[in-house]
Amino acid sequence: MHGMMRGTFARPHEESAMNARVPESALNAAQALGHINRAWDDDIVGQLKHYIGIPAKSPMFEPGWEGAGLLDTVVRNAADWVLAQQVAGLTAEVVRLPGRTPVLFFEIAATRPASPQTVLMYGHLDKQPEFSGWRADLGPWTPKMEDGKLYGRGGADDGYAVYASIAAVQELQRQGVPHPRIVGLIETSEESGSRDLLPYIDALKTRLGDVALVVCLDSGAGNYDQLWLTTSLRGMASGTLKVEILTEGIHSGDASGLVPSSFRIMRQVLDRLEDSATGRLLPARFHCEVPAERLAQARATAAILGEEVYRRFPWAHHDCGGSTIVALPTTTDPVQALLKRTWEPTLSVTGAEGFPALQDAGNVLRPYTAFKLSLRLPPLVDAAACMQEMKALLEDNAPYQAKVTWESASGANGWNAPETAPWFAQALDAASQAHFGAPCGFIGQGGTIPLMGMLSQGFPKAQMMVCGVLGPKSNAHGPNEFLHVPYAKKLTAAVAQVIASLP
Repeated sequence: MHGMMRGTFARPHEESAMNARVPESALNAAQALGHINRAWDDDIVGQLKHYIGIPAKSPMFEPGWEGAGLLDTVVRNAADWVLAQQVAGLTAEVVRLPGRTPVLFFEIAATRPASPQTVLMYGHLDKQPEFSGWRADLGPWTPKMEDGKLYGRGGADDGYAVYASIAAVQELQRQGVPHPRIVGLIETSEESGSRDLLPYIDALKTRLGDVALVVCLDSGAGNYDQLWLTTSLRGMASGTLKVEILTEGIHSGDASGLVPSSFRIMRQVLDRLEDSATGRLLPARFHCEVPAERLAQARATAAILGEEVYRRFPWAHHDCGGSTIVALPTTTDPVQALLKRTWEPTLSVTGAEGFPALQDAGNVLRPYTAFKLSLRLPPLVDAAACMQEMKALLEDNAPYQAKVTWESASGANGWNAPETAPWFAQALDAASQAHFGAPCGFIGQGGTIPLMGMLSQGFPKAQMMVCGVLGPKSNAHGPNEFLHVPYAKKLTAAVAQVIASLP
């Protein structure tokens, strides 16, 4: 392991001042939000516009990432900005392990006297691919600010996190509020299942310290009206399922009816995994019981969000005899809707190969069909065991003795938050009331952040502030992704307040 760059900043006389006794003081919430608003308007938004313009796709989507150098560029840019902030007691380093995507690691010395605790701040800088369907005046790599929303790939997922983290610490120091030791870990393989993260955690373990609070800004929000704490995350298993029946395409008039369609075989194989009528995953191993606390939280959140739980998605609609027909969700019960997207396994086909474009499709029986599958797993399910079962389930005894192969791409366990400490619950609610004028909400998320499971195992006593800006219609990974800047500003101030409340 070696650092590509490293720097330290301490203002005159501050190194000794950090070790002196600093009187406890509360964060002035109004002042904090005012200064953080200006930091975002004057600097952070501009940094994020530049970041959005760089197509730093995650290694799963850019096999030539190392030669392209774009992941290195966004990490180097973030490191340069972090160092330029001249935060007292800060050191920052871009760390590289051979063959691994780079990470940015920073450390800020405690200003709270004799504090043994550490706050870990997490984010990532790698991005999902372009996807299609962007509005005509928008694009994945062309940032645009409109009505408080910064459009473009990666700004909300998760480029803003490192900037917001440093801005929160800057405000603590500006107000003279003592804080514990703070470290930051900003990775570049999260969108590929954080496949490079565990080696870095092992390599940096002694430098992470005794983590008492994790601040992860890579999650979502139920609305933009209050602070939201993520209470659970689904796991995932992804890979490619391929069905081969011929060595080359042949005339469909000559062969169809005798040569089985690779697509029909694909349907039969997927029927082993999923009930296509209901979407329910068939293997019992893929399911788990919902804990009573999470069920109670889902009911409380459903009371806040109501029909918006499912109405927020861009449903297709069509005209039928003068009336508008809108596509329906799998359920219109808000409680069940929340549980389906957070505590039930779900299969999605996210890509396909072996199909010509519509305009190029002739009367040809295709030799193979390949699907990219993304399986979301409940928080308490073992992803590795599911992936092993999937391989046997999908490959064995193929119809018509076709060649059926399942190649796993990535897998990660989900996460269920530890019991909330009283101080943490009070701090979250106070921060939400101070900056949003509403209590903190609690919500499970359907996405996956592999780091959280790793940290819960490594630091079982740590509280987990898993939050984010991915609220209604923000559309991470899809077209027209945006960062809701007003919400991001308030979230930054809320993070500062929660850190200040750490006992």
